Amino acid sequence: MKIAISGKGGVGKTTLAAALARVFARRGARVLAVDADPATSLAQALGVPPEDAERIRPIAEMKDLIEERTGAKPGTYGGFFSLNPEVDDLPDRFALDVGGVRLLVTGGLKDAATGCYCPENELLKVLLLHIFTERDEVVVLDMEAGIEHLTRGTTSAVDAMIVVVEPGQRSLRVAATIERLARQLGIRHVFFVANKVVDDGQEALLRRLLGERPLLGVVRASAAVAQADLLGEAVDRAAPELVAQVEGIVERLECALAAK
Repeated sequence: MKIAISGKGGVGKTTLAAALARVFARRGARVLAVDADPATSLAQALGVPPEDAERIRPIAEMKDLIEERTGAKPGTYGGFFSLNPEVDDLPDRFALDVGGVRLLVTGGLKDAATGCYCPENELLKVLLLHIFTERDEVVVLDMEAGIEHLTRGTTSAVDAMIVVVEPGQRSLRVAATIERLARQLGIRHVFFVANKVVDDGQEALLRRLLGERPLLGVVRASAAVAQADLLGEAVDRAAPELVAQVEGIVERLECALAAK
């Protein structure tokens, strides 16, 4: 199963991605968690100490590797470079084992909103396509916040996209745009998860505003999750109640995909 996590910045994409990866791993699956967000915070959410997480070098910043595989120096635009670079070895070469979850930090696409045609982007696009289509494992992709990256088509091979929303009109507007772009890319299964929900009344309102959109679950606002983020601790260990809620999300996701 290949899952992409998207949403407006700050809604809790990375927290959900880390918890999903842990739940799938506990269920016995081989899991590759991919951090494709330029903020690269998935390592800390999985429990990598902050000082170690800061030393992880995203593939997007590996200039020698990019030049070796594409034939062009990073930062060049519009020149000649390979459109089909060799990437098959990169996940196993650079992924780190974090308590039973394999973590690959790719970093984000460069200048996504400006139509960057450069070797860095080509390598990342081919790498993500390889991960989605060729690897036999559960993949959880923590995407860049917002919507610009979706125009690149890098997510078109995923089995499902989960759009994280929080209580707020801006989050809901971005989520609606993400859903539209995802469907334009051919992603058949777009689901939603509501995060940071305070109480039953807020949950009821969010459900009404989402309408017929498929909602996999509701994650309540948690001081333990906020504290884990502040201290750089693994969210699943700091907030076991989060894991219980995400287990329900995984079960509903599996049922929904099996039924379609």
